[in-house]
Amino acid sequence: MKYIIVGLGSFGASLAEKLTGQGNEVIGIDIKMNRVDALKEKITHTICLDATDESTVSGLPLKDTDMVIVAIGENQGTNVMVTALFKNLKVKKLISRAVNPLHENVLSAIGVDEIVHPEQESAERLAKKLCMRGVVDSFELNDYFSIVEVKLPKHYENKTVEEVQFRERYNLLVLTTLKNARVDSEIGKTKTIIDVQSVATPQLLLEHGDILVLYGANKDIRKFINS
Repeated sequence: MKYIIVGLGSFGASLAEKLTGQGNEVIGIDIKMNRVDALKEKITHTICLDATDESTVSGLPLKDTDMVIVAIGENQGTNVMVTALFKNLKVKKLISRAVNPLHENVLSAIGVDEIVHPEQESAERLAKKLCMRGVVDSFELNDYFSIVEVKLPKHYENKTVEEVQFRERYNLLVLTTLKNARVDSEIGKTKTIIDVQSVATPQLLLEHGDILVLYGANKDIRKFINS
């Protein structure tokens, strides 16, 4: 995967290092040369530029980039301007950082694909979510075991937990499932919220759009996702 990360503060820099360490190509961008210099030996590419300058940004390899992450946090106005610029340039997937509810509402109105909150979500968790296909969120219990939210694979729709045989096939435990619900936001747009279901039973029917909450070893989770 190829990523562009704009804003190399503590969160952006940490995310860039995590994604690079997982074998991805990462272009890190910041207007401050000291931040760029600090990462030039740690990630794939670093560039010092003003990301609010459309003529400069349009020269980046956007068509070959899978995801753009705007990690700017110290200046909300700059964050919004940069996010809107990348949205107008029609990048494949756009993620932006929000620091408060009003900021989040503005980003939602711009139409970003996803909003992250570094105060609640570590760079390590986000890197795992971005790199493991289908992972919605994750919580590491230690270096070997995690609890993850994973989108239900299409070929398991309309089957029960027992029929899928999560324990027998993958050595994983289904804790519960989550369903998406649509509600109206404060700015008049419809948004999706997560509705947590009860504790999973062997007879639980898995349906289209469900998110599985799984517990297991990281290697077994990867095996399930890659299957």
